[in-house]
Amino acid sequence: MYLKRMVLKNFRNYTETSLEFSPKVNILIGENAQGKTNLLEAIYVLAMTRSHRTNNERELINFEENEALLQGILERNVSKLDLELFLGKKGKKAKINHLEQAKLSQYVGQMNVILFAPEDLALVKGSPALRRKFIDMEFGQIDAHYLYNLSQYRVVLKQRNNYLKQLQSKQSKDLVLLEVLSDQIATFGAEIIAKRIIFLKELEKYAKLVHEQITEEKEKLSFLYDTSIENVYKKNIKQIYQDLKILYQHNQKKEIFQGLTLYGPHREDVQFLINDKNVQIFGSQGQQRTVALSVKLAEIDVMKNETGEYPILLLDDVLSELDGARQTHLLRAIQDRVQTFLTTPSISEIAEKFIKNPKIFRVVAGKTKEEKFRQ
Repeated sequence: MYLKRMVLKNFRNYTETSLEFSPKVNILIGENAQGKTNLLEAIYVLAMTRSHRTNNERELINFEENEALLQGILERNVSKLDLELFLGKKGKKAKINHLEQAKLSQYVGQMNVILFAPEDLALVKGSPALRRKFIDMEFGQIDAHYLYNLSQYRVVLKQRNNYLKQLQSKQSKDLVLLEVLSDQIATFGAEIIAKRIIFLKELEKYAKLVHEQITEEKEKLSFLYDTSIENVYKKNIKQIYQDLKILYQHNQKKEIFQGLTLYGPHREDVQFLINDKNVQIFGSQGQQRTVALSVKLAEIDVMKNETGEYPILLLDDVLSELDGARQTHLLRAIQDRVQTFLTTPSISEIAEKFIKNPKIFRVVAGKTKEEKFRQ
């Protein structure tokens, strides 16, 4: 798939802009704070209905306006889709081929994107919450059922935490309601954990290959899902559900005392191992960055396998964060495979060497102008 055309109206520092893109590599050049990342963010928001940079959707709308509009024409293997996302005071509206979608979850997944920004290099050494968000955002694009279960889980988690606080403060003594909420959260939690295991196994398979290529087969990469469920890789959804129920029953007093749900997908993590050692603890910064790059490139093949089409790749100023060898591997991996959007202050010598006939946009104060590429 590739994004053929896009229109931005009152998005960030763009008042009204219409752009035609190359199905291969598109390079956005400009100084800082001119709108390169804003344009990349607009593509991400058009796909995901939410930003990767802020939870405050008002920030996405031009400060002089009350609403914004993103429109795109997406070319797929067997169809063409008109996508539209409206952002306003009362929320968001999404349309596919001019038909408004009743739920945003019905819209997400039409256009698959992978974002690789400097902060993603912290995927390995960052917090568990960062890795959970990574799994949920990427897997949610390719599995609507996972997205539904995740949404329901968060609703029940909030209800259960609120009720645990009531029991903690003795505003309530009804343990029957807690058992009902425990059953519900275990049901959705088991579905989420089982799907995460499947996703991580698939991602690990491709990330291993990429990592071996980058390290010239000197290092072996593997993943480990860190959960309270024992032998989780050998269990089905029903068994995971039963184990979660037991955890909640055995730790009821502890959870009431703390006023928090202490077990489930919202507390779990992923460990990245090189030669069976945790990279987060024992790895160098170079090894951590190589793992992050391997994981991001592996996503391309996972999405291709799951959806039948390559996703769109968004690279937000990552070349400047990678050394020459990793830049080379990244550019070789994407050339002629996926539509790519790359932001950079200037084109590096490595990019000039490996990128063939890109479309270049000079970005200045929320306005774009095409430039010729000299190789």
